[in-house]
Amino acid sequence: MSLVAKKINALTVAEYFIDKANKEKEVITNKKLQKLLYYSQVWSLVLNKEKLFSERIEAWVHGPAIPSVYRKFKIFEFNPIKLDTANISFGFSKKQVDLLENIWSVYGKYNAEYLEALTHSELPWQEARKEKSASEPSNNIISLATAKKFYAGKLKPKTF
Repeated sequence: MSLVAKKINALTVAEYFIDKANKEKEVITNKKLQKLLYYSQVWSLVLNKEKLFSERIEAWVHGPAIPSVYRKFKIFEFNPIKLDTANISFGFSKKQVDLLENIWSVYGKYNAEYLEALTHSELPWQEARKEKSASEPSNNIISLATAKKFYAGKLKPKTF
């Protein structure tokens, strides 16, 4: 009997981060969640050489966003997301869990405003919004090829 891996989508990754925040008694808002999803996707491309999920990432006013996940948690507005994650089965591989744990360790300690400013300072979001003003809505897609190249360039070379 073979086990079929659960299909990973952005919502599953979002639920993982909400679960992590709940367990650590950390605040997670929809805006912060969107940035964690973005960094999970781009670092998966760099480190694991594959997409973590298939949903597109758009360059919204407040930074990278996955529309379907945003809509799911929109009811919380700018408030912390409250979700019972006790019965959720994530089905991630060890490689995926390691990636998500690293994303949480590096980015999870920051609030949504800091993560928004960080993404705004980086080329992938800027490039996707180049013809838009800072406050103009946009559904332009952030190029994963640009993001992969940009974040791969941030890796420090190994020293022996």
